[in-house]
Amino acid sequence: MQGNFSKQPAYNPLFHDDVAYTWGPLNFLNLYRLLISGLFVTFYFTGNPFPQLASHNAYLFYGASGGYLIAALIFGMMIRIRTPDFNIQIYSQIITDIIFTTLLMHASGGVQSGIGTLIIISIAGGSIVIRGRHSLLFASIASLAILFEEYYNELEGIYLPGNSLQAGILGVTFFTTAIITHYVAKHIRESEALALKRGVDLANMSQLTEHIIQRMQTGIMVIDQYNRLRLINESAWHMLGMPSVINNPYISALNKTLNESYNKWQDDNEVISTPIQLSPEHPSLLPRFARLSQEENPATLIFLEDASAMSREAQQLQLAALGRLTASIAHEIRNPLGAISHAGQLLAESPNMDKADLRLTQIIADHSKRVNTIIENVMQLGRGNQSYPQLIKLKDYLETFLNDFMTSNQSQRDDFLINLQQDDIEVRFDPSHLQQILTNLCENGLRHSVEDENSKEKYKIEFNAGISDNNNRPFLDIIDHGSGIDDETAAHIFEPFYTTADTGTGLGLYISRELAECNQAHLTLLQNEEQGSCFRITFSDPRRQMY
Repeated sequence: MQGNFSKQPAYNPLFHDDVAYTWGPLNFLNLYRLLISGLFVTFYFTGNPFPQLASHNAYLFYGASGGYLIAALIFGMMIRIRTPDFNIQIYSQIITDIIFTTLLMHASGGVQSGIGTLIIISIAGGSIVIRGRHSLLFASIASLAILFEEYYNELEGIYLPGNSLQAGILGVTFFTTAIITHYVAKHIRESEALALKRGVDLANMSQLTEHIIQRMQTGIMVIDQYNRLRLINESAWHMLGMPSVINNPYISALNKTLNESYNKWQDDNEVISTPIQLSPEHPSLLPRFARLSQEENPATLIFLEDASAMSREAQQLQLAALGRLTASIAHEIRNPLGAISHAGQLLAESPNMDKADLRLTQIIADHSKRVNTIIENVMQLGRGNQSYPQLIKLKDYLETFLNDFMTSNQSQRDDFLINLQQDDIEVRFDPSHLQQILTNLCENGLRHSVEDENSKEKYKIEFNAGISDNNNRPFLDIIDHGSGIDDETAAHIFEPFYTTADTGTGLGLYISRELAECNQAHLTLLQNEEQGSCFRITFSDPRRQMY
């Protein structure tokens, strides 16, 4: 489950979607216009249930109703095709409402008919749709239309007491409606703009959170109360060997070892999780569990951390202490060791030494050199093996390494085979550390290959590299064709100072594994047979930065 994050532009409340904030409300206002005009036209065919309507001039009333209905239909088509532009349509429609409503009011006997109050709805609708103080213009036009209608009634001799007062009150109502509706609509628009802005911010935050979770080096999983997977990020997916996550599988189907650790945590939330090893190729994982809420059956958040990262921190503390110890004793050991070696050299130069005594001086020199090598190796561990990883093209690096290795070890290119599944495989590793690891493994491999002279293989050392199907990480196999390693030796092969060679220090493979761990890689004895041994370096994902 990978999250896609696309940055959305910053929201500006001054720029709204026309459909939601202009044309939509205008369309609703036109529906009201259709309802009123259609209702009045219906009265013409069904009979007028309200005697006061059309009481002064029935022909004018129903003619105006028909014209009003036709205008509403035309406005509906104009809104649909959005031609002409919005401002022209809103002005023409509100003014049309005022004109036809005034005619209907005049045909019904003037302001006392109450039809003039329909203009209030048009003014309120116009104040909601249009921005600024233009709504006052509609109120002014409507007031002038009412006053002109009353003046025309006086010219016709139609005058009722109180009409002027009602016309004035209606005009005040127009202005009051326009002002109140304007400010209320402004407040509503601002509130809705703020809500939309918050919605965009939340959407961006959600996408950003998903992006961060998917790119985290720590594995993240969420399982529900039924132990079914609900979320897994890319790191956890790779750590678990890229299992199928279709249809939200149970955690037991993803990994049995992880499921056992989860069941132990459910039984006792205070239990301390122990690292789990999925396979020899996979790094040790340390699972941590946390409930997402305090409900009765909450979901559970699972963190999967590469135990090698924590082991490196512990290793740094251990090496720091070892460094202080070796720094304090190196001087005390090397001084007498140097004196012993120098005395042995002087003794060997004596003319009175026979061959047996010369052999003893040679033993002194050899073992002094061996002790000095051990001290240097221990001091190297104490310095902490600080790594400076960089992207390396494995094929080019192996060719360069073999050229350097053959120069110093008097071997031939025909003794080595490089076999890569893909020529463009890249790894993230410290080049000097990788050279030290490969040198140690190749020297061991050549030594065992020489010991096994019966081997029928053409090559003494093979380099096989590829991308693992289990965890999608690059790997490099270093295979020799010697006599193999017995089971007892294989169980202790990476322990410090453990060696079966008379001249070895027992620190070569231990240092190689420590160097691999410093680069978030893993060195393992993958295969041990009578035909030879296979050491595998499983590199970290080259896309993931190391700090």
